[in-house]
Amino acid sequence: MSGILYLCATPIGNLGDISARCLEVFNEVDIIACEDTRRTLQLLNHFGIKKQLTSYHEHNKAEKGEIIVNMLKDGKNAALVSDAGTPAVSDPGEDLVRLCIDNDITVTSIPGCVAAVNALILSGLSTKRFAFEGFLSVNKRHRTEHLKSVKNDTHTLIFYEAPHKLTRTLADMLEILGNRKIALVRELTKIHEEVIRTDLEKAQSLYSEVSPKGEFVIVIEGANEPEKECFWEDMTVLEHIEKYINDGFAQNEAIKKVAKERGLARRDVYNEFHGIKEDKNDR
Repeated sequence: MSGILYLCATPIGNLGDISARCLEVFNEVDIIACEDTRRTLQLLNHFGIKKQLTSYHEHNKAEKGEIIVNMLKDGKNAALVSDAGTPAVSDPGEDLVRLCIDNDITVTSIPGCVAAVNALILSGLSTKRFAFEGFLSVNKRHRTEHLKSVKNDTHTLIFYEAPHKLTRTLADMLEILGNRKIALVRELTKIHEEVIRTDLEKAQSLYSEVSPKGEFVIVIEGANEPEKECFWEDMTVLEHIEKYINDGFAQNEAIKKVAKERGLARRDVYNEFHGIKEDKNDR
């Protein structure tokens, strides 16, 4: 029987954010696969856990993925961690997950920190609909194409960015997306956690004078909802009702829909349809 791959979320700053279940899994699995064995070793040492580690990162994922899968096929259990946060989100862990699924190996997750979601809820921007866009390419053309592809999206956009690329990224965002509300979130859960809620113009101006430090999550408001054209704007009330009747609606249902769409009293629409005019003198 094959083992299980556990996707374990680790703290993104404050070590107190690790879950009891995650520590339990670390103690029970046979091996822990991690991006940087040194960082994971520091985490394990902090909690007094001794466990075999193996590196799994972007540059060895093809070779090491097969080795980990074979271990799982032999019945051993493994945990996968990233340097911080939830693995398989914008990192090579997704390749290992896919490989395990292709080999009928059980994959489960131990939930915890996700920098993108934490930044979103701190941003003050809409959380009803959002899209995680990850890191923008260092290639100018690819970066531009990416931003243009989301320019008209009306949901909140979330990006990750390194400090040395932040100024350039903000300039590109302002040029392509236009000035919008933005939240720049850095050092999440750490002592110097900072959330700057501003707009793209002011953000670009700020970081042209201040050197960015720390890894950033950029949260940007979506494009404005396009104004919906009312198909009935050039219709009379009678034409509007007849349109719905021709579409198969019952007369009363058509009158009800027209009244709602036009913001009129149902009785007034009914009277106009039937040609009834109230005699104001009788009121």
